[in-house]
Amino acid sequence: MAARRLLSWYLTVFTLLCLFCYRITVATDEIEVCTSRFWFNYRHVANTLSVYRSVKRLGIPDSHIVLMLADDMACNHRNPKPATVFSHKNMELNVYGDDVEVDYRGYEVTVENFLRVLTGRLPPSTPRSKRLLSDDRSNILIYMTAWWNFYNVILRLLFGQRKLKQLIGENLSSKPIASWNITISVEKRYNELLFIIDTCQGASMYERFYSPNVMALASSQIGEDSLSHQPDLAIGVHLMDRYTFYLLEFLEDIHPASQANMNDLFKVCPKSLCVSTPGHRIDLFQRNPRSVLITDFFGSVRKVEITTETVKLIPNITEKNEKLTEEVMLTEPQKYVQQMPVAEIIHQSIQMCWTQHSNANGHYQKWSQPFKIKYD
Repeated sequence: MAARRLLSWYLTVFTLLCLFCYRITVATDEIEVCTSRFWFNYRHVANTLSVYRSVKRLGIPDSHIVLMLADDMACNHRNPKPATVFSHKNMELNVYGDDVEVDYRGYEVTVENFLRVLTGRLPPSTPRSKRLLSDDRSNILIYMTAWWNFYNVILRLLFGQRKLKQLIGENLSSKPIASWNITISVEKRYNELLFIIDTCQGASMYERFYSPNVMALASSQIGEDSLSHQPDLAIGVHLMDRYTFYLLEFLEDIHPASQANMNDLFKVCPKSLCVSTPGHRIDLFQRNPRSVLITDFFGSVRKVEITTETVKLIPNITEKNEKLTEEVMLTEPQKYVQQMPVAEIIHQSIQMCWTQHSNANGHYQKWSQPFKIKYD
């Protein structure tokens, strides 16, 4: 019983702290979420901002991006270079930049808000910048990265490796993800959906998926750890994760007209580089991955649909009324407005003050007589 309570507490902390970085991209709209907090999760924020930079370079504007950061590593007091986040040890590329627009910040970044943004079940007062305006023609990319080693150790000590696999599959997000995955499928919130998961035991996250047109990639199999990359002695933490590092290295060679496909993406980080064993799942996806371009998910390539419907152009009555109003204003005679009588107002104010002063001192007869002020 004590072990179950301890496990329940750790899983609750896992849910509340949300040591994840999620990322969702639509064909022309994108959501990037990093719910990792604390300085030792610096690399998760760097991962998210690096992908944010890559998709902006491939044509997705900030007006179509929802960025969610639960912690501000750029302004952390441990950061030796304030207002910067670097993704490479040479400190040449500042992925935070001067034009980062954060839409959800701090404690606004929760699992509930993430699911609400994805499903569209937000309050009516939610501004457009905090919504995922997708439909049945949108391609969505979800990028997730997490720190899971601490929880792996606890679960191994309590239940052993076999039980660990069951707990990860049932309690740590795979079931909720599968649940809202089918929700957005039924509500026609997407056309095709791609998951990229960079976390320990990442393959366990997509085992329960059953919605159509879903493709998933993971940086590690069940029982494997996903390792970090590029330690930096100046800040005392790693700058990125291995899988994301090689993913972004691959994306740097992609341009909007690139013909690279998903099969190329499957090979970005072999075991010799990642140390862990990357995996993918394509049985739910209807198209051949070889025919799916990288820019279908990572770029903003607008597709034009030709329609035969006719549109009747009715004159705008409002514009006519505005023109008539402007014409009337131009024909009216113009004259100066009567000036304010400043001298008269000052004279009356002074007379009123002296009258009140005289009444207070019992000399009304002496000072209540009107007097004149001579102006030069």
